Amino acid sequence: MSPLAVLDGCAAELQRDTVPANAAPRPVLRERGQREVFCGLTGIIWLHRKMQDAFFLVVGSRTCAHLLQSAAGVMIFAEPRFATAIMEERDLAGMVDAQDELDRVVTRLLERRPDIKTLFLVGSCPSEVIKLDLAKAAQRLGAQYMPRVRILNYSGSGIETTFTQGEDACLAALVPVMPALPANAPKELLIVGSLPDIVEDQFLRLFAALGIAKVGALPARNARNLPSVGPNTRYLLAQPFLGDTAMALEGRGAQRIEALFPFGVEGTSDWLRAAAREFGIDAAHVEAVIAPGRERARIALSKLRPQLTGKRITFLPDSQLEVPLARFLQDELGMELVEVGTPYLHRAHLARELDRFGANVRISEGQHLERQLDRVRADRPDITVCGLGLANPLEGEGLTTKWAIELVFSPIHGFDQAADLAELFARPLRRRDMLEV
Repeated sequence: MSPLAVLDGCAAELQRDTVPANAAPRPVLRERGQREVFCGLTGIIWLHRKMQDAFFLVVGSRTCAHLLQSAAGVMIFAEPRFATAIMEERDLAGMVDAQDELDRVVTRLLERRPDIKTLFLVGSCPSEVIKLDLAKAAQRLGAQYMPRVRILNYSGSGIETTFTQGEDACLAALVPVMPALPANAPKELLIVGSLPDIVEDQFLRLFAALGIAKVGALPARNARNLPSVGPNTRYLLAQPFLGDTAMALEGRGAQRIEALFPFGVEGTSDWLRAAAREFGIDAAHVEAVIAPGRERARIALSKLRPQLTGKRITFLPDSQLEVPLARFLQDELGMELVEVGTPYLHRAHLARELDRFGANVRISEGQHLERQLDRVRADRPDITVCGLGLANPLEGEGLTTKWAIELVFSPIHGFDQAADLAELFARPLRRRDMLEV
C-alpha cells in the first residue's frame, strides 16, 4: 500500500431494505436494479472540513484516490486531511500481509502529521472484497497510539452504501466513544448531522435565544471533544440520511425529537418549535425568537416563488435529501411533485414529511435506472434532480436538470439559507428560458 493524498466513483448499493411495521400505509414503488450514484467515500469531502483535527485514510484502489482528488479539487495550497492507502496487485493477490502494510502506512502518516488527533480507517470496495478487517486494525493501532491519537473505522464501500451514507457510517462510529451523560444530569440537546459552520452557528444562536442552555453537535468541530450522550439526551436530526447514527444514539439512551427537517421557513420553524416543546419553553417566547428569521426568509422566498410555482419536478434517487426538499418545494414554492425517488425511505424519520404529499405524488424507493429514465421521458417534468452521470444525457434529450450532489455541498438549512436553496432550483429553469430565446 502507498499513501496518496486524494475520492471514488463506484456505483453504490442500497444499505437497508426495511420499513417500520407502524408506518402509515402509502403506496411506494419499490425498485431494485441498475443504480447510478457515488459511493460512501464522497462524504469525506465535507466531513474532513468539519472535523478539523481528524484525518481520513481510505484503504482502497487508485479509483478511490482519483475520486477523492476530483471531488475535492487539487488543493495544491494546503495539505488535505484525507488520503488513500492504495492497494497494489500484491495486496489483492495475498502476496503480502495487508495488516502489516497498513501498520506501516499509518506509522508513516502519524510521524509526518503530528497534528492528527483522530484517524478514521475507511473501508472501500477493494478492502472489503479481500476481507481486510479494518475494525481489528483500528483496535490494534488504537492501543498503540492512544491517548495521542484515537483510531476508528467505518465503511465507505460502494458495494452497500449510497454516497451520503458515508457520513452516517462515520457518525455511527463516533457514538460509542462519546462521553456518557450522567443519569441525573439535566436534559441536553444534540444536533445530529454535519452542517456548514455558519449554519451551525446560526442554529446555536437561535437555541441560546430560546433558552436551551446546553446544545451539542455531532460531528463536533474537534473530533476529540465530542458531546455527551445518555438517557437525558434529546436529539434533532439535521439530515435525513442518518438512520444508523440514530439507532446508535438510541442504543445509548438518547431520544429523537420528531420534527420536519430544517429546510425552508416551515421546516426550520417546526424543527425549532419541536425542540422548544421538548424543553418546556413558552410558545409565545418561541414565536418571538423565530419571527425575525421567518420574516426574512418569507420575503426572500417571495421573490423566487413566481419562477417556481406550477413547475413540475421529478427527483431521481441520489442523496436521501429528496423527500424533505420535495416537501419544501411543494409547500413553500408551489411546485408540482411528479415523482420523488430516494435510495432508502426511512418511514419513521420521514413520516411527517410524507404526510404533506398529495395522493397523486409518485414515491419510489431504490433504483432501477432504465425504468426511472423511461418515466422521466414520459412525464417530461420541467426539472429533474439527478446525479452527475445522468444530467448531461437528459439535457441532450431536451430535459432541464439539477445536480443532486450540489444540494449536499451547499449551505441549505435554516431561515437564512431558504432563498439560496430555492435559487438552486430556479437557476436551471432561468438558464433553460434564456437558451430558448
